[in-house]
Amino acid sequence: MSILFLVLSISLVVWLTAKVKMHAFIALLLVAIIFGLVSGMPFDQIISSINKGFGNTMAGIGLIIIFGVIIGAFLENTGGAYALADKVLNLTGKRKTPLAMGLIGWIISIPVFADSGFMLMSPLNKSLAKKAGITLTATTIALAMGLMASHTLVPPTPGPIAAAHFLNANLGWVMLIGIPASLFGLTMVLIFIKIYVSKTYIDPNPKLNESDIELKLKTSPSASKSVLPIIVPIVLIVLKSALTLFKPITENSEIIPFWYKTIVFLGEPFIALIIGCIFAILLPKKLDREIFSTTGWIGKALVSASSILLITGAGGIFGQVLRDSGVVKILGDSMSSMNMGLFMPFLLASAIKTAQGSSTVALITTASIVAPMLMSLGFESEIDKALVVLSIGAGSSVASHANDSFFWVVTGMSNMESKLGYKFHTMGSLILGVSVILFLAILRLLIN
Repeated sequence: MSILFLVLSISLVVWLTAKVKMHAFIALLLVAIIFGLVSGMPFDQIISSINKGFGNTMAGIGLIIIFGVIIGAFLENTGGAYALADKVLNLTGKRKTPLAMGLIGWIISIPVFADSGFMLMSPLNKSLAKKAGITLTATTIALAMGLMASHTLVPPTPGPIAAAHFLNANLGWVMLIGIPASLFGLTMVLIFIKIYVSKTYIDPNPKLNESDIELKLKTSPSASKSVLPIIVPIVLIVLKSALTLFKPITENSEIIPFWYKTIVFLGEPFIALIIGCIFAILLPKKLDREIFSTTGWIGKALVSASSILLITGAGGIFGQVLRDSGVVKILGDSMSSMNMGLFMPFLLASAIKTAQGSSTVALITTASIVAPMLMSLGFESEIDKALVVLSIGAGSSVASHANDSFFWVVTGMSNMESKLGYKFHTMGSLILGVSVILFLAILRLLIN
């Protein structure tokens, strides 16, 4: 009965968010309370689980999400994102414009949400396709899948950050494996684009004048300066993870070298993101008070962060209620004998993503369900936990279609009929997710 209640609860979350269009925070909180009641949890235990789940989640990743969103706001508003895009294009050459747009999307979506990243890069995407004399479908799908690849697989994007928190996974390992895994998936999509998508021609006909793009590039910070808010936090977090694999004697803290403690401190994710914010603040040519006001860049960024914070917190509540009810132990024991490995969290995330549309909701919901089962499913090492996070991320990209706002952003801003959207964008997201999970499964076999 407990497992039946769990299945019905997940279905209710999907129905409320996809059909009723209820905000995911309300849906997750409401379903968590209902599940607690029908599974027989005492009233005081339900209240305790809600408080604990929300509080622990916000304490673990709230600041990381906030600082990540602030970095994205500065890259958008200063034109730093354009500078990075222009640099990538110069490296790849105009004849490889789809490759350039895929890499641009992959870089931009690490700190910037996929929807915002596509809208930000869409004028440049059309302009580059026009210059290269190629179909807009090729560059559009490359940009969209590049954005989705890092959006679902590379921290400090909120979804992977939240999943890593719920699974107590090391962010450094998630980044170290997530970067090549996401780039492998993107490579498979680029092959799909070359073989299939590029055969259908759509005239780019960019609405943004070339002079407007040139003006944006003239006033933007340099690419080397613009990449620092992204790359510095990643390097610090990865460096901390690498160092902690070789811990010095910890019985006496005085023995630990000061440089070691310093790097571990700077590599703490929210500290690393604060350092990234400092580099982001250096991007504008002139700092204005308005930037820091409630109606300025930071104020608007914090407003945009509030929704993801609420959804993430509600995911924490749902997961804590599931833990305290005991249902996850029952489910874990029953599934451990099925030997599905990484494909179990992948398929669960895929089902939730396909049903309700949001990759972030799929990541958070799946992670909150899977987290208590890790031991019984055989995922015990730090690398195993990171692989589970990424398998969920891979599943959360399968498959983007009509119930996903990103689908309509991509098709609407590229003059692509929905029929073509299903053939190119939806299929592209399926190829991305399946390629990544196969990469992860092979990697785990090699490691073990």
